[in-house]
Amino acid sequence: MDTNQVTLTAPHDPDRQADLQTVLAAWHAATLRLQETHETLRGEVRRLTDELEVKNRELARKNRLADLGQMASHIAHEVRNSLVPVSLYMGLLRRRVSADRGAVDIVDKIQSGFVALDSTVNDLLSFTADRDPQLSPVNVSRLVEEVYVSLAPQLEAQAVECVSDVADDEMIYADQAMMRRAFLNLVLNAVDVLPEGGRIVATSYAGQDFFELEIADSGPGLTEEQQRRAFEPFYSTKSGGTGLGLAIVYRVAEVHGGDVAAINCPEGGAAFTLRIPARRPLLKRRNGT
Repeated sequence: MDTNQVTLTAPHDPDRQADLQTVLAAWHAATLRLQETHETLRGEVRRLTDELEVKNRELARKNRLADLGQMASHIAHEVRNSLVPVSLYMGLLRRRVSADRGAVDIVDKIQSGFVALDSTVNDLLSFTADRDPQLSPVNVSRLVEEVYVSLAPQLEAQAVECVSDVADDEMIYADQAMMRRAFLNLVLNAVDVLPEGGRIVATSYAGQDFFELEIADSGPGLTEEQQRRAFEPFYSTKSGGTGLGLAIVYRVAEVHGGDVAAINCPEGGAAFTLRIPARRPLLKRRNGT
């Protein structure tokens, strides 16, 4: 062994080892935080991308509806202008052939066809009407009863029982004509699924922020496609239907700042709920204060 050979050994420094461990721990924690931040950002990007796709689809839908609305409005006005003189001529013709029972029956059938066409025109005009709601106090219970009374002959013919579970003093602040049209369409929609009779129930709920009016029926309920496309314009499962009834309800809810939903009831049948903001009219006191 060479006595002159010297073996060098790295000195053991506890402080340096501790510093190294601290740096490694800090690096590991920073890496974990960076990874968590990265995952959070990825999730946020996915969420924003999904929201953007939804907004783009909704914007495209509104643009299509706007174009469709302009076209439908023009057609509806043209048809209505043509219907007015034809209806007058039909009335004159009916009086002239009043002695011929067979001819009168034919005229009545033609007249019923014009009534159906006029109803379609009214649906188109209601759907394409672009105006802000004229807000005023509306008695919901009275509105419900008015619609039930107006449909009494059809309801009786189909053996449909209509029930109102709305308080007599239930008031909302909305456009009365629009709300009546929306409620009428909801009831007619329920009547259409009860050709052999059944039950329709109107209920309401007045919350702090929203008012809800629900129309439930004892019909067969909704398929997944019907539930998904219920408020889509011109979508109808009825032969001869315009597919605008529920689209008009959606439009009425939309212009009031609300929405409408369709669900199947646990006990059977379907329920449509119209929800609008619970606006409260500022009523002046009689003493002027």
